[in-house]
Amino acid sequence: MRNYIKITVLLLVLSISCTDVVDVDVQEAPTRLVIQASLDWEKGTMGNEQMVKLRNSTEFFDTTSNTEVTGASVSVTNDTSGEEFIFTDQNNGEYITTEFVPVLNQSYTLEVVHNGETYSAQETLMPVTEITDLYQDREDGFDNEELELHVEFTDPVDEENFYLFKFQRQGDLLPEFEVGYDEFVNGNEIDWWYEQEEDEDTDKIEVLVPGDVVAIEMYGISEAYYDYMDILIDQIGGVGIFSATPVSVKGNCVNLTTPDNYAHGYFRLTEVNKASYTFE
Repeated sequence: MRNYIKITVLLLVLSISCTDVVDVDVQEAPTRLVIQASLDWEKGTMGNEQMVKLRNSTEFFDTTSNTEVTGASVSVTNDTSGEEFIFTDQNNGEYITTEFVPVLNQSYTLEVVHNGETYSAQETLMPVTEITDLYQDREDGFDNEELELHVEFTDPVDEENFYLFKFQRQGDLLPEFEVGYDEFVNGNEIDWWYEQEEDEDTDKIEVLVPGDVVAIEMYGISEAYYDYMDILIDQIGGVGIFSATPVSVKGNCVNLTTPDNYAHGYFRLTEVNKASYTFE
């Protein structure tokens, strides 16, 4: 009986405290340049049309500031041939080229000049193997009663390969990202499966059902980008009471003029498979 009373009192205290207004001091951070430079060569295309996006970071609760960065100079150079590709300012934070020449396993250097400072990053264009099959099943997921999507491919032999997967169900606001590498499955056929689960916080049913359409993107990525995305994905999912506190994750864009004024974002070059699957 005493235990019952203690629990009741505790619940009463918690319910009362939840009605209090709590002022939270959010730590301020300096405004930084954000570089979104994802040069992706979709299989079966020329890969000549590419875009780099620039914006300024803002405070957490700021939804009114204009963050688009215009007037910058943006270029990407093939490190072997020296060929330079100029990205033209569209006056909306986007910089576009239609002349890019993608070469697999080739190193490229990004240069962004903004406000008298030069930012630089280097990355290699990584290939990706073909998707050999897409199918649905109910046997391999966390819940053997729910549908899951299977993506099959054969990992190349005698080389390290790192993968980024992007899944987005039609109608969902945000995609889901997953990363993987071939440390224990090098050279084998790989069955990568994707499953939606019930949201434990809202009890909202989000499982995959017949009629759902899921867009799939499978990227070949560098080890450095794998490490970067692995941390980001972990932090996106880390919202529970026992989760680690999110921290600022630095990309590969270095400020050559003022090193302490580093940029957020990442310069990546990848080959990508794109596909769509409709559940039956």
